[in-house]
Parts: sequence; C-alpha cells; structure tokens
Amino acid sequence: MKHWMTIGWVAIVCLLSQNGWAGLEIGKVPTTITLQNKDGGRLDGTPWSSTEFKDKVSVVFYVDPDEKDLNNDASEALKKENFPLDKYKSYGIINMAATWLPNFAISASLEEKQKIYPDTIYVRDYKKVLVHGWGLADDSSDVLAFDKTGNLIFRKDGKLNAEDIKALIQAIRENIDK
Repeated sequence: MKHWMTIGWVAIVCLLSQNGWAGLEIGKVPTTITLQNKDGGRLDGTPWSSTEFKDKVSVVFYVDPDEKDLNNDASEALKKENFPLDKYKSYGIINMAATWLPNFAISASLEEKQKIYPDTIYVRDYKKVLVHGWGLADDSSDVLAFDKTGNLIFRKDGKLNAEDIKALIQAIRENIDK
C-alpha cells in the first residue's frame, strides 16, 4: 500500500511541475533564466537573459525546430499589428535539443528568419534550459508574453487558434501603454 501512495505522490508532483509550478505563473515574474556558453545564447554568441523582459512588453516564441511553422499565423498577426518598437520586443528562442536536425542547419534557417523578422531577437537553447526551468512544453511551439515589469501575461503551449491570437494581441494592447 505504501508503495502505491509513494507512486501517487510522485505522479502528482510531476504533474504539477509540468503545469507551471516550475517557475511560470500568470501575473508573476518567472525565475531568471540565462542562456550562455554551452547552454546557448544569441545568434552572435552573446548571452541572453530573461531579465531583458523589462521596460517593454515582450513576446517569446519557444520553438522546437521541427514545429517552426506551427504558430506562423500568430507571428504574422503580431507583425501586422506593427507595435511600436520602443514599447514592444519579440524573441524567438529555439529548443535546439528537441530535434535531430544538425545545429548548423538550424542556425542557417534562423539567419533566414532574421531577414523576415529583423526586429526579433533569436536565441538558441542547447540543453532545454527553459523546458526544465520554466516547465515549457518540449517538442512544441510555446508562446509567452510578459508585461513591462516582466510579469507573465499570456501563455499557450502548442498551436494558437484564432481566439488565442486575439487574446495574445489583447494582452499586449492592454499592457503596452501602461
């Protein structure tokens, strides 16, 4: 009997940690994550930190390269909004460990994407640091938005439908001029 109770508690703890108890909660500033050196960083090799989610509303696309097109509708909708860059920033963080594709091929693809979205900061996560640190969905496409103080104001793991995209844009609008 004790054995089954232990298994039950372990399952509950694992389930809770996968559902946002690992550092990501709406209305809260998540645990600081820094990607540098062997963990990852910006395309130019410099470190990236979640502390950058200050002073501007920030949107993050955390993407498995195999799912890179899953939320193109959301990317295009945000691009059409033409939010002022002095109040808004977007990040594309690539879960490099979620694919069989070689890193050089992914990096080449990111350089092409940078041409399409020149105002987006692209970051590589080589060791699933955000999956483990924030409980993001692995092998997926996650979309997050943060207000100017770094509080999480929107999160969706997987494909955003039309209603999700409207909710994302609304969350940005409500926070961009605060």
